Amino acid sequence: MSNVTFLSGEKIPLEMHKVRMVQKISLPPVEQRASSMEEAGYNTFLLKNRDVFLDMLSDSGVNAMSENQYAAMLQADDSYAGSETFYRLEKVLQDIFGMKYFLPAHQGRACENIIAKTLVAPGSVALMNYHFTTTKAHITLMGGAVEEIIGDEGFKIQSTAPFKGDIDIDKLNEAIKRIGKEKISFVRVEAGTNLVGGQPVSMRNIREVSHICRKEGLKLVFDASLLADNLYFIKTREAEFKDVEIINITREIASLSDIVYFSARKLGAARGGAILTSDDGLHVKMRELVPLFEGFLTYGGMSVREMEAMAVGLRETMDMDVVSQTPIFIEALCNELLAKGIPVVTPPGGLGCHIDAWKFCEHIPQTEYPSGALAAAIYIASGVRGMERGTLSEQRGEDGIEHLAEMELVRLAVPKRVFTLSQIKYVADRLTWLFAHRHLIGGLEFVEEPKVLRFFFGRLKPIGNWPEQLVRQFRKDFGESL
Repeated sequence: MSNVTFLSGEKIPLEMHKVRMVQKISLPPVEQRASSMEEAGYNTFLLKNRDVFLDMLSDSGVNAMSENQYAAMLQADDSYAGSETFYRLEKVLQDIFGMKYFLPAHQGRACENIIAKTLVAPGSVALMNYHFTTTKAHITLMGGAVEEIIGDEGFKIQSTAPFKGDIDIDKLNEAIKRIGKEKISFVRVEAGTNLVGGQPVSMRNIREVSHICRKEGLKLVFDASLLADNLYFIKTREAEFKDVEIINITREIASLSDIVYFSARKLGAARGGAILTSDDGLHVKMRELVPLFEGFLTYGGMSVREMEAMAVGLRETMDMDVVSQTPIFIEALCNELLAKGIPVVTPPGGLGCHIDAWKFCEHIPQTEYPSGALAAAIYIASGVRGMERGTLSEQRGEDGIEHLAEMELVRLAVPKRVFTLSQIKYVADRLTWLFAHRHLIGGLEFVEEPKVLRFFFGRLKPIGNWPEQLVRQFRKDFGESL
């Protein structure tokens, strides 16, 4: 379930699974990596996976499925309407979350689209611990706005606070009074708060937020996409839940919420999405949108095979051995980097290891996208693909002014049951080399900038010739080795 202590005294994460299927990967030479990065416009999203050694871009849709998930896919019912597959998945969801209704969607952002169209009116405000890129985009496209009310600890890179994703209760009460509850579309709590380093929310905080929402007549929406890691942290960091079953923690969270939604590309290690509610009125309103944007009510844009895999994967997620795997490997990577003086978000959270690009590349102005530059440099130095989570992930204002992010991070995601400990150690080794030569990394500037979600497909170029300098230094230090 967790780390084991070896005779040396070292704590090492122990995989609670064995590998029975493998997929070949390759490590291109550094010159080829630099060329591939140039072709991709210095945007790691635009790299071809054939050119990537370890893909740590995301945990979305790339978690390893279990043998039982693959077996379940063979019993899928392909009926357009009334599929038995739907009813099997519905039963699992109702049992795990204890909520009455299940609406299927093809992935998490499709759920966000339906929720935004149902609850967001022009001029309204959604309050949340912190935004996620697609969540914010759907709300603003409907004419709404987002206000973040995360606690101040959430923005501290180095911290000992166990739940940095918690909503600040004073900020919540102040925002309700200032904005007026009639203009608040909903309050959203995101498990494992993505953009501040995969930091969890506590059950205590969820209870407090739920109490205020019910007192004020506000809808509480819970994004459970990163629930698995958050369940681990609630169980290990909140004493009250030390001996509580994972499924009972999940049911309590759902009981405190009006809507629970998630991407099964993250939760359940399959592909798809789900919206859950026990509110009859909300269900009717959202149900009408599923056939318009997703598909019929018993498949919602999902493959029935993926729905079968999701049902099994969600059951497996109620096992501490499963939810512990990602957090303990992330902690191991973070500890390796911290020992070398490399700045990372602490305490280690879920989803991935988050590097503080602001401090790593403190010589690069924020307007030159230090997180994006560091992500590109990491790929050149190692073949590892990470993701920029900083100003590039923001959106330029209508006035053309750059909106600078509160944090500049590079996320190295750790998908469930995918990487070995030696691969994790390789990542730490190459990052240690890059940190020693960080002065070589320069900034980036846009050559092709989309107006919406620019980090997905925007293209940039280096300011100066720093990628060539990085390659030369790599060859000098490593010779012909990769």
